[in-house]
Amino acid sequence: METLALNNHSTTTELAVIEVQPTTPSPFIEANTLSIELHEIENHCIVPVFSKDNETTISHVQFIETMQNVAKDYFTGTSILKPQIRVSHPCKGRVPEARNKPANELQEHERTLYYERMAFYIEIPSISRNILGNKLSLVMGGVKSYNEDNLFNKKGSSEHFKLFIGFQNKVCLNLCIWTDGLKEEVKVTSLQALAATMHELISGYNAKENLLQMAEFANSYITEHQFAQLIGKSKLYNYLPTSEKKGLPSFQFLDCHINTIASDYYADKSFCREANGNINLWNLYNLFTGANKNSYIDKYLSRGLNASQFVSSLNQALKEKQNFWFIE
Repeated sequence: METLALNNHSTTTELAVIEVQPTTPSPFIEANTLSIELHEIENHCIVPVFSKDNETTISHVQFIETMQNVAKDYFTGTSILKPQIRVSHPCKGRVPEARNKPANELQEHERTLYYERMAFYIEIPSISRNILGNKLSLVMGGVKSYNEDNLFNKKGSSEHFKLFIGFQNKVCLNLCIWTDGLKEEVKVTSLQALAATMHELISGYNAKENLLQMAEFANSYITEHQFAQLIGKSKLYNYLPTSEKKGLPSFQFLDCHINTIASDYYADKSFCREANGNINLWNLYNLFTGANKNSYIDKYLSRGLNASQFVSSLNQALKEKQNFWFIE
């Protein structure tokens, strides 16, 4: 029996089995993103401003460093790894002195750059557990998309952030995001308010419940026929009349994600079907979170949450022997 402690919060759960290490580490999100170091953002990217008073926004660097400080305050005495950062949608510019130069003649010091969207996580490796041979480590992080802010206003206008805390499957680097581990609509005007919201998120997160729900997935299975029904119905879902969608679980995955899930059902080395075609819901859940890596940054967390909610609904229906439209 093991105890999981989040500072003063203790949870107990028994999640055994052999640990499997990843063979080829992959990014936690792919899509159109690229990896970047914190010092690169700090030294080579400008900070967007509010155009009416030229005051700075909360920068990507400030956002990440605030969460690092909160993590150090909350998880005292534990090791905290450096942030893993992905960015997208570069916004390029130039200094005024180079305004008349052709783009191919610009010198490096004449270029300006910032990234409109950024996602990151910080790992706390000392807080970890295993489910079906997969090591899960506690992570926390966030998303910032400047396109959600009104930069044509003055300083003091609310800025938008997304925050999460949960576990990462170290076999595939998929993030496991659950309802009480996500704040998707954070609106603040200061770093102090942002830090307070981060503390609130950590305090309200039930790690034990999160782990137990995921461990339950390992004991539920769907057949090959039911998986085929799931794939087919998933493609039909977005075309259903609104009246027929009522009462069905929300499903945010697109055809590109569904195609990846179908392919990985056969080909994924860690989470594919069993020899008889059955697949347990833990593996199915990881097929969903793996496909979610192809989401854009601004949809990544909401779709990750939807994966956990959808598979939880399926698991509940199987346990209670209820009809579930996606596998009927």
